[in-house]
Amino acid sequence: MTLLQKLRARCPTREQISANRWLAWLGPWLHQPKLWHWSRRGVALGVALGVFFGLLIPIAQIPLSVAAAILLRANIPAAVASTLVSNPVTFGPIYYGAYRLGVWVTGETKPLEAEVVIETPEPQDASLWHRIRALGKPLLVGLSITAALMGLMTYGLITLVWRWRTVSKRRNRRRQRRRASD
Repeated sequence: MTLLQKLRARCPTREQISANRWLAWLGPWLHQPKLWHWSRRGVALGVALGVFFGLLIPIAQIPLSVAAAILLRANIPAAVASTLVSNPVTFGPIYYGAYRLGVWVTGETKPLEAEVVIETPEPQDASLWHRIRALGKPLLVGLSITAALMGLMTYGLITLVWRWRTVSKRRNRRRQRRRASD
């Protein structure tokens, strides 16, 4: 099984995405064939969008990446699958790295609301959200930079790898034709 076949097998189908209750409002647009076609541009843009939204936004990543894929005519399954770049295992390191990058870029060394969040007693559910919000500007700046750079890098990498594979296959076919004609 090739890499592309494995990727296709793991990506959600058109029916699975159409049946999702969060994506039901996109129903009329989900039937465009170009959104499901595995082309170099469509897949590269879909993965870039998924990585961008997966890194930038902690919730509702999939609906936003699907909406962006529809608007930009990108591959929907690739956009959905690549949002999983941020998951419970990678969430901590991504946000810590983005915060450190934001601190370096903005020059802020301490979150403005940190004392307020630590000192006030809050329900257990809201404490994580308030702690993330307390990180403020450095986290937002770091996440924005990280998401944009990683999105652009994945687009470029997928385009280069796709082009390399296409050229490689073409060369192999030419070699086989030469051998067959000799």
